[in-house]
Amino acid sequence: MFADAYQGKKVIVTGHTGFKGSWLSTWLLGLGADVVGISNDIPTKPSMFIELGLENRLTHYIADIRDLNEVKNIIQKEQPDFVFHLAAQAIVSVSYADPVETISTNVIGTMNVLEALRGIEKKCCAILITSDKCYDNVEWVWGYRETDALGGKDVYSGSKGAAELVIKSYVHSFFLKEKSNISIGVCRAGNVIGGGDWAKDRIVVDCMQSWSKGNAVEIRSPDATRPWQHVLEPLSGYLTLGMELRKSSKIHGQAYNFGPRAEQNHTVLELLSDLSKYWAFENESDAYRVVDNIPFHEAGLLKLNCDRALSHLGWEANLIYKDTIRFVSEWYYKFYKEKPDLFEFTLNQIREYEIKAGERKLVWTK
Repeated sequence: MFADAYQGKKVIVTGHTGFKGSWLSTWLLGLGADVVGISNDIPTKPSMFIELGLENRLTHYIADIRDLNEVKNIIQKEQPDFVFHLAAQAIVSVSYADPVETISTNVIGTMNVLEALRGIEKKCCAILITSDKCYDNVEWVWGYRETDALGGKDVYSGSKGAAELVIKSYVHSFFLKEKSNISIGVCRAGNVIGGGDWAKDRIVVDCMQSWSKGNAVEIRSPDATRPWQHVLEPLSGYLTLGMELRKSSKIHGQAYNFGPRAEQNHTVLELLSDLSKYWAFENESDAYRVVDNIPFHEAGLLKLNCDRALSHLGWEANLIYKDTIRFVSEWYYKFYKEKPDLFEFTLNQIREYEIKAGERKLVWTK
């Protein structure tokens, strides 16, 4: 997988204790990487990081990404072959409550990683993850391209757009193709779902916590349409980008969208209806109810155009919608009802994902 790009390599994952970071760390471990994590805390309870026992499977640093000296010291000490920067304040509602933390983490934190990379001399590929919300969302019906305007009307979106500008300025100021040992790639994705997410104000999380107790969940925006994708979809894109950066400098400094197939645009109501079928509710009305309460602005439609990832990287989404629903539901059902070895169960879902990708002959399965 991934042309053995990660086998035996030192890979730093910032934000490794979070939902996406835990999935990425697990996948990298399965690929034979020496994984080093940097995070300032365990962000949720329950925690996928804890449930999978990842602290004992990788090198685990507790450090604030906003502390430049700490970030520099770790990167200098570890001398990574790859860096995946996921550490962020990723919750829209939290950005309204604490805009300073959101901006300092998402913007200054990104700058600190880039500044720390300036201090190492070995070849290193850095994959920096922002968000689909970095775009100036005017809610048009077609997908946003990497060349479209950045920025947003809310603090979270603005912080992601600002992080992109910081990355661009560092690439052009310090990491020139002809001279730099550092290769940079930028990833944009959103509406990620999957087992092990317990973050605040996320609809799937709210459902699983309520349904595990036999309770209905309240929906605030039933008609909001999202291009739902399983967490492994963008992660396969991030790993593909890292693989390609290692091989060629031609894509250095480029940003890439990673999103699901077009048919995976579904409303919140449709998503919940499909997920609830795995929890044996006699009536859908027992699973959820609609409430009219939207406490902060959130865009009704935002999807990505992923043509650049297909053209430059040969990347495309893997799962069909029904498999996305099954992967999510089975992980949570196992956690709440059966309590298996969740590290092995998560690896098995990754292996099934790899098998499906191999059957489709996706480029990264070689």
